[in-house]
Amino acid sequence: MKKILVANRGEIALRVMKSIRKMGIKTVAVYSEADRLAPHVKYADEAILLGPPPSNQSYLLGDKIIEEALKIGVDGIHPGYGFLSENAAFARAVVKAGITFIGPSPESMEVMGSKLAAKDAVKNYNIPMVPGIDEAIEDPEKAKIIAKEIGFPILIKASAGGGGKGMRIVENVEELEEQMERAISEAISSFGDGAVFIEKYITSPRHIEIQILADEHGNTYSLFERECSIQRRHQKVVEEAPSGVLTPAVRAAMGADAVKVAEACNYVGAGTVEFLIDSELNYYFLEMNTRLQVEHPVTEWITGIDLVEQQIRVARGEALAFSEEDLKITGHAMELRIYAEDPMNGFLPSVGTLDVFQFPEGPNIRLDSGYTEGMEIPIYYDPMIAKLVTYGDTREAACDQMRAAIRQFKIEGLATTLLFGQFVFQHEAFLSAQFDTGFVKQYFQPEMLLEEKKKEAEVAAAFAIWLQEADNKKLKVPANAESSWSKRKG
Repeated sequence: MKKILVANRGEIALRVMKSIRKMGIKTVAVYSEADRLAPHVKYADEAILLGPPPSNQSYLLGDKIIEEALKIGVDGIHPGYGFLSENAAFARAVVKAGITFIGPSPESMEVMGSKLAAKDAVKNYNIPMVPGIDEAIEDPEKAKIIAKEIGFPILIKASAGGGGKGMRIVENVEELEEQMERAISEAISSFGDGAVFIEKYITSPRHIEIQILADEHGNTYSLFERECSIQRRHQKVVEEAPSGVLTPAVRAAMGADAVKVAEACNYVGAGTVEFLIDSELNYYFLEMNTRLQVEHPVTEWITGIDLVEQQIRVARGEALAFSEEDLKITGHAMELRIYAEDPMNGFLPSVGTLDVFQFPEGPNIRLDSGYTEGMEIPIYYDPMIAKLVTYGDTREAACDQMRAAIRQFKIEGLATTLLFGQFVFQHEAFLSAQFDTGFVKQYFQPEMLLEEKKKEAEVAAAFAIWLQEADNKKLKVPANAESSWSKRKG
């Protein structure tokens, strides 16, 4: 490949381009009118304007992206994550146009793109799954019978999509019909597919995912796990690798089962197999994400492997240049997603301008961002501003590094989750690794951030007073005084 187009925007587009350029390949950016001055556009060798800001008039225009790619001789298209990254029809159209799609086959994406199809694909591999049904259901009365057999609480889930959309926890039979209607309605609205299914709701679960890499030569490897349990509205905020609770035996078993999931759909490329684990470290297959994950940097840090580079090499038909025996965990990495959201107000989006955007730098700090100081955060896209990633020889060292990095980070002009991250990384439940997906609901209250801000203000005020007093003690010469030597003549 001599020229690769990145069909995405923001931090992931910029991050992907850095690996492409490192490999000596030219880069092509796409952008909407809202992103005309974005860093990923300036960084690329070439850039293509797609259209107005709304994604359905720009970043989701698969046919236009392919058409423009053909005009300028693009060899490959990398979809990043979000937008068209898990769109099998787009992947198929890219291949049909004679361009390499840097990702799995459309067939693999279709199988794993539906939770029901994914369950069906892996059911013969003896992989643990959450108790429930493996078919779509629409009849509330039938759902009540199934729910009573499984036992409450249950989880109603949309078969298509993710991100917590089309998902409802049901505590009792009385609320099942209403919650089912809501789940179906939201699934249709979000994914154009109202299929939902029912499974047992695992109380106090942890969300663990396994990174896999596979090539066209029969090699499929697990690159260990990521802990993704700190979430709000079923969306991740903090991730780490490795998990603070997995034993070597459980890690090996989950990795082996993740490889089986990938092999069940003839997967090629980088992908992520997601599991829930309970308090006894029993794990259950959830789904597979057929793309690069937002949190991939923590895996890159503990393995030393550039996942984007591997995606490109696999897409070129190369075999993975390492064996399973070569893979090992070195150190610990943490990631905080910094969203333009107000944790004081239910994590609602916060629109504004990055009046101040000063981030920490150092040997054990990585920042992935698609913004610079003075830019506006558009209302049209995901509100993530940046990903702050830190590394240490131990989990404790990585946490220490993260707290120091957060203290050095300065963002002004809009509310962000930076202060919430500070709360997480100093909370005893997180530091002891004794937490689950209910962390926010169980421990976080907005007034805690107010108290933190108050303490910071008090410290700043006390320091200002100390500086003033120290300054007053210094011997000073009045500005209008004349020295005796200045009056001398001679």
